[in-house]
Amino acid sequence: MRPLDPHSKIDLLDVLTDLQHYRPRRQGWHWRQPIRQHHVGPFVLQDTSPDLRHSVPLPSAQYFGDIDPQCDVVLTTEIASGRFEDDIRRMRMAAWHGADHIMVIRTAGQSHFDGLIEGTPEGVGGVPITRKQLRATRKALDAIEDEVGRPINFHSYVSGIAGPEMAVLFAEEGVNGAHQDPQYNILYRNINMHRSFVDAAEAKTIMARAGMLQIDGAHNANASAKEAWKVMPELFVQHAINTAFSTAVGMPKGLIALSTVPPTAPPAPKLWLDLPYAVALREIFQGYIFRAQQNTRYIEADTTEATVTHVLDTLISRLTSADIQSTITPDEGRNVPWHYNTIFGVNTARQTLMGVDGLRDLLTLRSAGYLPDKVRELKERAVLFLEEIVRRGGYCAAVAEGQFVDSGYFPERQGDGITREPQGGIGAQSLIRREPDYGAPVCSHFGHNSYADHACAAYGGCTLCDASKIQYIDELDELDNVHRRLVTPLTEQAAGLLRPEVAWAGDGVVCVTLCIPAAPRVAEAAALTMAEKMGLQHPEVISRRLLHPAEGSLFEIKGILPDAIHIDELVLPQETERLPEVEIEAYVRAQPIHIVAATVGEDEHSVGMREILDIKHGGIEKYGFHCHYLGTSVPISKVLDAAVETGARAVLISTIITHHDVHRIAMQRLHDLAVERGLRAQLLLIAGGTQVTHDLATTCGMDAGFGRGTTGQHVAAFVVHKLRTAGQA
Repeated sequence: MRPLDPHSKIDLLDVLTDLQHYRPRRQGWHWRQPIRQHHVGPFVLQDTSPDLRHSVPLPSAQYFGDIDPQCDVVLTTEIASGRFEDDIRRMRMAAWHGADHIMVIRTAGQSHFDGLIEGTPEGVGGVPITRKQLRATRKALDAIEDEVGRPINFHSYVSGIAGPEMAVLFAEEGVNGAHQDPQYNILYRNINMHRSFVDAAEAKTIMARAGMLQIDGAHNANASAKEAWKVMPELFVQHAINTAFSTAVGMPKGLIALSTVPPTAPPAPKLWLDLPYAVALREIFQGYIFRAQQNTRYIEADTTEATVTHVLDTLISRLTSADIQSTITPDEGRNVPWHYNTIFGVNTARQTLMGVDGLRDLLTLRSAGYLPDKVRELKERAVLFLEEIVRRGGYCAAVAEGQFVDSGYFPERQGDGITREPQGGIGAQSLIRREPDYGAPVCSHFGHNSYADHACAAYGGCTLCDASKIQYIDELDELDNVHRRLVTPLTEQAAGLLRPEVAWAGDGVVCVTLCIPAAPRVAEAAALTMAEKMGLQHPEVISRRLLHPAEGSLFEIKGILPDAIHIDELVLPQETERLPEVEIEAYVRAQPIHIVAATVGEDEHSVGMREILDIKHGGIEKYGFHCHYLGTSVPISKVLDAAVETGARAVLISTIITHHDVHRIAMQRLHDLAVERGLRAQLLLIAGGTQVTHDLATTCGMDAGFGRGTTGQHVAAFVVHKLRTAGQA
């Protein structure tokens, strides 16, 4: 595959070309390399890893020299658009934002397939995991990791009654990590418990040989119990069963990850409940890997609510530990996950992790009092839980009696646990006892095998040893396949058409936010009607937040914008020349250039203007400009008086308060008065503020307007460019 160009879209047809001959270039899991005392820009950071070759920094990075430090833990993004060609594009976005663990959520129905699937069409709420999907994705990730400069782990699920077959497929196709948890199969997919553990032994053996990281699914108990914060002792027990079984099969501790999810969210007293649980878990399972994830049980459609909980969960990770920090978005419960919400989830985690960099060097958890007492209590309850399992006759008997996912705080029981029949479920009666001379002529086979250690040597190797023996089958559906799905978006792209999108290429979906000052039922009906009047097709409320029963509600509405635009018909704003700082300073130091600046009208805001001017904030003073700052709430006439007195070449005004268009009025007044006094030709008039744009400013008579994100260098470069151009003329 051709190397990616950071300024060009990924060529999906190139990804799909010659897949039958593609082979993954590596196997196994990759960890970041931690760096302590890492000098990044003006800072020394403690919990970091090497920088990326290409990345998108956090929004506030512009104030710190556009630094983009990377945290020391692996960051997960979970993707489930249902179309792997769109997943690939989203993976590229996520990698630029720091994700290096790409989890692809497969279709729920795949847990119930009794074999591998080939040629299966588009999934619902997930992706059908086929050899073609795996190859195309891993091939694209090979190119993406070259682009960003960091290995990327690819992950899916080894569960269901085709678990061993999935494990072989993953080992063949270079998948780096997978969920594998026999208890998940039993409790949540009703797969026969004996079949589940036998399949798991085989699957784990194959995964260990390929160096795949295994993640369990014990966290599902607190995502499904009626009162999740009461099942914490059971979570330890499920982890214990999973880790003991995995190590007994032969999987090393360093490849066994516990999926740890804080059980609560505000308004519950989160730290009092979740922090002792996190501490106890890490004390019990020392030496294993911890994958921390937000609890999807409490995620509503409100992005703010989800983000706050995500930050708190990530804080707990830093107060304790995490080797992998997963990220979740509100999309989990409301629709096919959207491109930008995936990125928001990743950025929430890394912004939090960098914000609390070095936290464990600053704080220690208390060794006396409530925290250690609660930790001990949770451990004791877990041990008693295990003892009860033994008394009841073992794991199968305990499941049959509903001991798991019972919302009682053990030893309390509510009688609402999940019950499964040991001889029932999917795949029941499908196990066959091995004969003493049983032989399987393949590698990575669990249990007794009458063949030699290298069982496939006699015929030149199995598919795990000789990739040329893998049979590649392309998609079989003539009507629903990736090539047909790509026809419309690629045709429109070639024609220069552009549509908005959130889930799939060119889906036309947009989201609008409406605050409606009415009672909830009236407000919702009004919001949908307003969306229709905007021209949106099929509007749907995806989030609602009550502000007050009588005063109003806030709605997030999604709909389809039916029209595409032609790129060649767009009028693009002219890019302002951004001179190098040394060139700016050389010009300014060679001659006295005075500038008058003020916040005008009745506006008392000064911070923005001071950042543009003051040398302390990297303002234009550092280039040698003579700045005369008049303060706040300055009349326009006084600004021009000062310009005359100082012989200024430029006037800078700032307006933040914009009620009744005062920013527009102030700019027009400055221009008109300068013309009236005969000063306009000799002065550069520049305006700035949160609601100011260059186009707006020039229509009001200004030479330039600067809005959000402006720095002193922007302003200085403009002034020097204009003065130098005027001098040359």
